[in-house]
Amino acid sequence: MTKYQDRFVDVVNYIEANLDTNLDIDKLCQRVYLSKYHFHRQCSAFFGMSVMSLAKLLRLKRAAYQLAYRDDKKVLEIALTNGYESHEAFSRAFKKRFNQSPSSFRLSPNWASWDATYEPIIILRSKIMNNSGNFTVDLVDFPETLIGAIEHRGPPNMLGNTIQKFIQWRKENKLPPTKSKTFNLVYDDPNLVDAKDYRFDIACSIPHLLEGNTAGIVNKTIPAGKCALIRHVGSDDTIGLAVNYLYLTWLNASNYTLRDFPIFFERVTFYPDVAENEMITDIYLPIK
Repeated sequence: MTKYQDRFVDVVNYIEANLDTNLDIDKLCQRVYLSKYHFHRQCSAFFGMSVMSLAKLLRLKRAAYQLAYRDDKKVLEIALTNGYESHEAFSRAFKKRFNQSPSSFRLSPNWASWDATYEPIIILRSKIMNNSGNFTVDLVDFPETLIGAIEHRGPPNMLGNTIQKFIQWRKENKLPPTKSKTFNLVYDDPNLVDAKDYRFDIACSIPHLLEGNTAGIVNKTIPAGKCALIRHVGSDDTIGLAVNYLYLTWLNASNYTLRDFPIFFERVTFYPDVAENEMITDIYLPIK
């Protein structure tokens, strides 16, 4: 990535770190060494949208995640922490984008329109990641880990509903991320299977085998063994690029073969608790 492109990445990072404030365009221009006379045109050309449109999408995305996954936060608090001056202003903007009020979304999120709404953001992040060069791969010995998992089976855009169920079960069983590691078992590439056939497990480490429960949580084990590891820092929008790098580039150039266990993630830091560009996900590819 060139120093010129780095400036636009810095713009995105700055916006994500300041979603709760009004953007100071003059300060942002100074930060990225771009003339304010050309700033908007240059950013729009690189982002595929205006700076303000980008900021609005990122604010509403974080707000939606907070509504769905952080039920301890009130709607007004979410509005204020995402740069809206009032509950009413936030509700108008949210309903215009999602065709649901914030309260309605919290009770029953409509994830079906999510992909179309955020496609411009996904395209932008993929563009940035494709220009950033190769990934760093480490070899590690992963220890055997007992996990409790909820199995998502079906369309990827409905994964949010499964996540909500898992978070609720985790709270009820006092297994917060601070004491219980968070994992995903990734069986399928959503681009290569029919939506109805997509498989993805959401899990956390557990101290002992679980007995029967009504939430559909099952006992599983991540086996001990050697893994290729990429630490992915940033949004899930680009995590597929890191996964493809492991399979298509690194593995072909190595002397290793795959073990009989799916690629899996460990979630180290979580969105929306941290900005998307600060998310940390360890990607493990089981090898032998």
